[in-house]
Amino acid sequence: MLHIAVQMARHRISALLAVVCAVLGGAALITGTGVLAESGLRSELPPGRLGGADILVSADQTFRLGGPELPITLPERAAVPASLVERLAQLPGVTAAVGDVGFPVGVLDARGRAVPVGEDPRTAGHNWSSHTLLASPRGENGPGTDGPRVDGRKPAGSREIAVDSAVAAAAGVRPGGEIRVVAAGRPAAGYRVSAVIDAPGAGVLFADRTAADLAGRDDGPRAGTVDLIGLRTEPGTTEAVAEAVRAELRDAEPRAAESRAGEPRAGESRDAQPSGAGLVVATGAERGDLAAPDAVAARSLLILLASSLAGIILLITGFVMAGALGVAIAGQRRELALMRAVGATPKQIRRIAASQATVIAAAALVPGIPLGYLLADLFRELLVDRGVLPEALPPTFGPLPALATTLLLALAVQVSARGAAWRTSRMPATEAVAESRSEPRHPSRLRTRAGLLLVVAATTLSVVPLLSRTALGATATSIAGIIAAIGLALAGPALIRRLSDTLARRLPAGASPATWLAMSNVRGYAIRFAGVVSTLAMAVVLTLTYTLAQTTVLTATTDDVGTGTLAGERLTAPGLGGLPEGTLAAVRDTSGVRAAAPVTGTTVLWPYEQLGDPMVESASAMILTPDARDVLDLDIRSGSLARLTGDTVAVGGDVARSRGATVGQRIRLILGDGTHVTPRVVAVYGRDLGFGPVVLSRDLAMEHTTTRLDQSILIRTDAEAGAGASGATRDSLAAFVSARPGLALSPADNTGAGLEDAPPEVWINLATIVVLLGYLLLSIANKLTATTAQRRTEIATLRLNGTTPRQIRAMMRREAALIATAALTAGLAVSVIPLALLGVGFLDRPWPAGPPWLLPAIALTIVTISFLTIELPTRRALRTAPAEALANRE
Repeated sequence: MLHIAVQMARHRISALLAVVCAVLGGAALITGTGVLAESGLRSELPPGRLGGADILVSADQTFRLGGPELPITLPERAAVPASLVERLAQLPGVTAAVGDVGFPVGVLDARGRAVPVGEDPRTAGHNWSSHTLLASPRGENGPGTDGPRVDGRKPAGSREIAVDSAVAAAAGVRPGGEIRVVAAGRPAAGYRVSAVIDAPGAGVLFADRTAADLAGRDDGPRAGTVDLIGLRTEPGTTEAVAEAVRAELRDAEPRAAESRAGEPRAGESRDAQPSGAGLVVATGAERGDLAAPDAVAARSLLILLASSLAGIILLITGFVMAGALGVAIAGQRRELALMRAVGATPKQIRRIAASQATVIAAAALVPGIPLGYLLADLFRELLVDRGVLPEALPPTFGPLPALATTLLLALAVQVSARGAAWRTSRMPATEAVAESRSEPRHPSRLRTRAGLLLVVAATTLSVVPLLSRTALGATATSIAGIIAAIGLALAGPALIRRLSDTLARRLPAGASPATWLAMSNVRGYAIRFAGVVSTLAMAVVLTLTYTLAQTTVLTATTDDVGTGTLAGERLTAPGLGGLPEGTLAAVRDTSGVRAAAPVTGTTVLWPYEQLGDPMVESASAMILTPDARDVLDLDIRSGSLARLTGDTVAVGGDVARSRGATVGQRIRLILGDGTHVTPRVVAVYGRDLGFGPVVLSRDLAMEHTTTRLDQSILIRTDAEAGAGASGATRDSLAAFVSARPGLALSPADNTGAGLEDAPPEVWINLATIVVLLGYLLLSIANKLTATTAQRRTEIATLRLNGTTPRQIRAMMRREAALIATAALTAGLAVSVIPLALLGVGFLDRPWPAGPPWLLPAIALTIVTISFLTIELPTRRALRTAPAEALANRE
C-alpha cells in the first residue's frame, strides 16, 4: 500500500503542494504554541540579586483554588516573621541567615535626574546585611565565597549607604562621595557612599537599623517582619538543610500564624514546597519564584496564552488541512475508482489515501517543526518588547512540543485523508468510475442542515456583548464569527448551488460564452467552489471579527477613561518607586489646582460561586480616597464614593449584576498580599471597562501594597473646571515639578493614544491574527492553484472543441470574480450581525470601531489572491498543447 501511495504522490506533485504548505504551516503554529506552554510550565526564573543564597524562605505568593486551575500570583510582597532568622541560623549546616527587607528608593544624579536603581525602584532599598546574599557578577557565588566584591566599608549611621556598581556609574559617584537619595517616600536627602558593590541589581543598601526604620519594620503593621529570609549553607548540605527548615517551620506554625496579619493564604506555589504558616522554602531554580513574585505571573500568562491560542490554531489548521487533502484526493478519484474496479476493498482505498497523505505530512514536518521553535522565540521577543514578559524569563526548547505536534498532525492527516476518500471507497466500483469525472450533484442534506444550525448558534452567541460589556463579551464576537464561518463551509455547497441556479436562470440571453461557461462550472462543481469560497470567507471573518473586536474594546475603554477622567494632569515618580510624602498636600497648594487625589493600582482576587462551583478571578483594582470623585467620574449608578473609607469598596456594574454585589452588601476579596477581607460595597459604577471592576478604599488596601506609597496623583486645574487661566496653571505645575527631582507630569488620560499605545494584550491578539491570517491566505493560494492545475484536462478539452485561449482566460477570470465576490459577500454576511451587536453593546451604535482601510484592504487581498492563483496556472496550462495535456493528464 505504501509503495502504491508513493507512486501516486509522485504524479500529483502540484496537487499535493497545497497539502505540504498546510501541514508545514500547521506544524509551525502548533509547535510554537507548544513551546509557549512548555516555557510557562518548565521555565526557571533566575534568582536575580539573591543568587548568593542557597535557600530562600518567603511567604507564599500564590493562590490556588484547588483542582487543575493554574495558581494565581499575588504581586504585593507579604511579610515573614523576623524572629525566624535567628532560629533558622541555629540549624546544623547553616553558615549565615539573613532577613532581607525592600522599600522604595530613588537616586538623583548631579543634575537632579533619577537614575536607574536595581531591578525595580519600588524595592531597590535594602538592609546592609542582605549583601551576603547577593550574586556575584557571574551569577552564582562559588563555594567558599562570602559574596560579591565590596569596594569600601559597610554603611554606619543613618546617612551612609552602599550602592551597586551600575548605580555608582550612572550617578557618577565613588566611595566617599555624596549623593542625593529619596528613600521610602522621605524628602530627598544627601547620603555618603561608603561602599560600591560589584553585584548586578544590588540596589541601594542602608545600615540595618536605618533600613528597618525606612521599611516600617520598627513599628506599625509590619513591625518585627522581613520580606524574606536567605540562608547560606555548607557545601553539599543544601537539600538536607532545606528539609530541616521545613520541619522547623511546621513546628513553629502556631506561633508564626499569630504574628502574621489576616487569614493565612490558601494555595501552593508551582515548584516550591509549602511549609508551616503559609511559608515556602525554595532551593536551586525555585529561588527565582520567591525572589521576584511579579515575574512568576509571566509563566501563568504564557500557559493561558498558549491555551487560548491552541483552540483557534487547531481549528484553523484542521480546517485548512482537510480542505487541502480534499482537493488533492478529489483529483485522484479516477485512480481510486479504477482500483475499486479491479478489486481493491474500501478499507484498502482509504488506507492508500491515508498513507499518501502521511508521506507528504512527514516531509512537511521536517522543516515545519524547527520553524515553530523559531516562531515561538520571535513571539517571546515581541512579548518582552511590549512589557508582557520579563526579559529574565528564558524560553524552554524541549522535545515535547515537537512530539505533540507530530502526533496531532498525524492524527489529523489520517482522519482528513480517510474522510476525503470515504465516499469513493464506499461506492460501487462502476458508480465510482462514472462519478470520477464529475462530483456529486446534490450536496448532503445532513451537512447543509448542520451548517445552518451552526450559523444560527453563532448568531445567538453574538448577543453576549449586549449582556456583558467586558473583554470576555468581546471575545464571544470572535468565536461567533468563526463558528458562523464553519457553518458556512458546511452549508456552502447547497447555498452556492441554489444561488448559481438562480443566477443562471436570470443570465441575459446575450451573455458572452465565457460568462456562460463560468456560470455552468459554478453550477456543476458547487462543492469544489464552495470549498474555496468558504476558506476565503473564513479569512474575511477571522480578520474582521478578531481585529474589530480588539479595536472596539480599545475604543470603548479609551472613551470610558476619557469621559470619566475630569483631571487634566497626572503626577508620577517613575524613578523613585512612589510619590514622596507631602507631595499631595503641596500639589493642592499650587496655584490654579482645583482638586487633586491619589490613585494607586493593585491586584485583587475575587472568590465567588458559579453554578455551585467555587471560582476565583484575578482583577486589576484602583486604590482611591473619597476625594477621587473630584477628579474621576466613574458613572456612579448607586451609592457614593464619598463613603469610600475604612473597609469599603466600589464595584463595576457588570460584576455587580453577575455576582449580586449591591450597595450595602459585604463581599469576599483577597488583597494583593494574600490578606482576606470582607469589605462593604458603598458604590456601583458604570465605567468598569475603563477603570476596572473593583475600586478599593485607601484605608483598606494601602498597607497591603509593597511600597505603601501613592503611585500617581490626578490633578484637576482651573482649565478643566472651565475657569480659565490654563497657561498660568501649567507654569505653576511645571515649576512645582522642576523643584522636586524625580517627579513627572503627563496627561491624565490616554484619549489621544493610538494603536501604538494599546495595551499589550491588544498587540498579542493582533500579532496572532497576522500569523494566522498569513497561514490561512498561503493555504488558500496553494489550494486555488492546485484546484486550477487539476483542470488542465478540462481546459484541453475546451480548446479541442474550438474555445480560444482568450475565451478560456476570460472564463477563468469570471470564475475568479465570482469566487472573490461570493467570499466577500459570505464573509461580510456572517460577520455583520456579531459586529453590529458588538458595536451596540460597547459603543451604543450598530457598527464597531476600527481602521477605515481594513475592509478595502481585505477586499483587495481576496481579489488579488483569487485572480493570481487562477490566472497563473491557467496561463501555464494554455502553454501545453491540448493533445499533450490529454495524453499526460494526471
